[in-house]
Amino acid sequence: MTPAPGQIVGTSPIRKEGRAKVVGAARYVDDIALPGMWYGATVRSTIARGRILSISFPPGVPWDEFTIVTAADIPGENCIVHLAKDHLCLADTFVNHPDEPILLLAHPNKAVLPAAVAAVKIIYEELSGVFTIDESEAPGAPAIWGEDNVFKTYLMNAGDAGDAAVMEEIFRTADFVVEGEYRTGAQEQLYIENNGVIGEYSESDGVTVSGSMQCPFYVVHALELVFNLPAEKCRVIQTETGGAFGGKEDFPSVIGSHAALLAMKCGHPVKICYDRGEDMAGTTKRHPSRTRHRTAVSKDGKLLAGEIDFALDGGAYMTLSPVVLSRGTIHASGPYHWPHLTVRAKAMATNLPPHGAFRGFGAPQSLFAIERHMDKIAKVVGLTPEEIRRRNFLETGGHTATGQHLADKVDMQGLLTRALEVSGYHEKRERFDRENPTATIKRGMGFAAFMHGAGFTGSGERRLNSLVEIELTAEGQPRILVSSTEFGQGTNTILCQVCAQTLGIAYEDVLIAQPDTHRVPNSGPTVASRTAMIVGKLVERASQQMCATLVSAGLTPEDGFRAAAIGYLAEHGALKASARYESPGDIFWDDDKYRGEAYPTYAWAVYVAEVAVDMTTYFPSVTEFHALQEVGKVLHPILAAGQIEGGVAQGIGYAIYEKCVWQKGHMANSQMTNYIMATSADIPPIHVHFEEMPTIHGAFGAKGIGELPMDGPAPAILNAIEHATGVSFTEIPLLPEDIFERMTQTPAGGTEDLEPAIAGPYFSEVGA
Repeated sequence: MTPAPGQIVGTSPIRKEGRAKVVGAARYVDDIALPGMWYGATVRSTIARGRILSISFPPGVPWDEFTIVTAADIPGENCIVHLAKDHLCLADTFVNHPDEPILLLAHPNKAVLPAAVAAVKIIYEELSGVFTIDESEAPGAPAIWGEDNVFKTYLMNAGDAGDAAVMEEIFRTADFVVEGEYRTGAQEQLYIENNGVIGEYSESDGVTVSGSMQCPFYVVHALELVFNLPAEKCRVIQTETGGAFGGKEDFPSVIGSHAALLAMKCGHPVKICYDRGEDMAGTTKRHPSRTRHRTAVSKDGKLLAGEIDFALDGGAYMTLSPVVLSRGTIHASGPYHWPHLTVRAKAMATNLPPHGAFRGFGAPQSLFAIERHMDKIAKVVGLTPEEIRRRNFLETGGHTATGQHLADKVDMQGLLTRALEVSGYHEKRERFDRENPTATIKRGMGFAAFMHGAGFTGSGERRLNSLVEIELTAEGQPRILVSSTEFGQGTNTILCQVCAQTLGIAYEDVLIAQPDTHRVPNSGPTVASRTAMIVGKLVERASQQMCATLVSAGLTPEDGFRAAAIGYLAEHGALKASARYESPGDIFWDDDKYRGEAYPTYAWAVYVAEVAVDMTTYFPSVTEFHALQEVGKVLHPILAAGQIEGGVAQGIGYAIYEKCVWQKGHMANSQMTNYIMATSADIPPIHVHFEEMPTIHGAFGAKGIGELPMDGPAPAILNAIEHATGVSFTEIPLLPEDIFERMTQTPAGGTEDLEPAIAGPYFSEVGA
């Protein structure tokens, strides 16, 4: 092949779908109209838990004009399969959460649907429900799932944590024992484009679902069960997708099945597009969490042993709670060395709508707890937040709490030094300490150190067995065939960069196919920070295979790749190269013992937040933010920086703005007028910094990046708010009324005494 036209990886070419979006040519699902298309709507439960006694259709609505689908119309199983077959496609006899789908309506005129939905009359026998983790685990709680309302549990032990006598002795003789409880709330993904699909059905071809989604093959799997059809008769096509953040990982299986059921019964294509209120009230959100820490610490600040109890609110059905719980469990230890550690984790059932995937899925919850707890330990021991971390950081060659050997370089010491320097942390912290006692606006500096595993956990990638293909078009251009989806994060762009760089051709000459399960192989879901590293590496390997095939055919003309490709096509008719995931030989995960290499590698980061708290309004704001991360090779600097900026913005919302208000399990603030998120006016300057330590596991050394920036903002912000106010807050979202309540109840003008009398070596401040 001729030499590369220049470096492509590491530069920032125009994104592949960018022009179509800018000029309005990109077609989202609500831009698409098929001949004879009808429109669908969902009739939902109005109670949290109970039995359906009757459904009636009062006069006044011409019901004969509508197609009505109930659970009895489902040709296969009445379930949406995720990890278990517990999630009903349509409730038939029992309701487990508000806004649960009960029946479906379709009509050729979309305008008549809202009145018809409102007219359907459902009579219930209402039963008491549970709406929090604490209520779900309480003795005598209603049984929502099994006998104990527990969807899933994990037990992770490091060192001799499994030996009760050893742990008891460590805690008995420790200089300090520090306890804390930390809670995080639900969070709405709030993608710009709501959930929407078009369903089609024919006796000969089966089911086709097109729409806004992350994981086309997940939807195929769901359709197979609902329609009792083989996979080849379940076709799923991703249309242009306006944001996802995990919220379109599992839920398109629900809305896709609904649209296709209506299409099957009415004989027309059926489109269902939720409005904002229905989307927010009826779809998945980030899992609320409760984390309890008990830590044995030496007087010189070394972590000796720890016990972490991590609990998630899974909502009414299991959906993806086990994988969210798994990620949270593994990240609960943070980027620290623990000689002995036990993590006990569980996901609980409640009568809220099911919670599901959201950027970071589990790690933001457990990392929030450990990073708040580390600041608490520092105060108890008498060290700075910086020093307590430096004395306990993981290092190259060390082992994580799962026993994973850190073969890739880890330099948390260097990251912390650089992050504190570029943010002016020490100078500002000292200045704020001088100014705050007399200031009406108190300012603070805080930081969080953390990591995020790239790819599926443990043996997940081996089970996925992902496949990537690259084919030659008639014009001699390579076209990438993957099920990885583009929803604003840059999938199309970075995969084309990797292919172009490997083949030695221009970025503009690489094509990428629309994800269509009848056209592309299953390269796995677009989740878990796996696209750049796992799928990108497969694209690199498939590109190398294509090069090797052309060379072996003797086609290496000076004219370059396209001439060689056209020559090959003329002689052989077609060329398709492929690469399937191969698990590295040094990566092994024991699912039973929950030990081993949890991820091929980790990205590492230190985030620094500067905050201001107005003591007149008690309103907290973030005034400046520095995000430093080591993510292997940065494939596209502009897109990478955008990923970080967007994640930090969501993290700010998670910390101090976004609160889901539940009323008997129903989301009461399901509009953008009353679900408060940070606008561009509320986001501070975000300074993005990268370190590059390439890994052999990713394309050109890239690691995962998309979820990392969700993990650090919330603990960094609350650490900074504690520095500003002197009060330790342990729950997010932290709203002005929360700060007001705490600060007007504490002595000495809002300065809380965080050093109460300690009996012996034991320090306990649960919930403080």
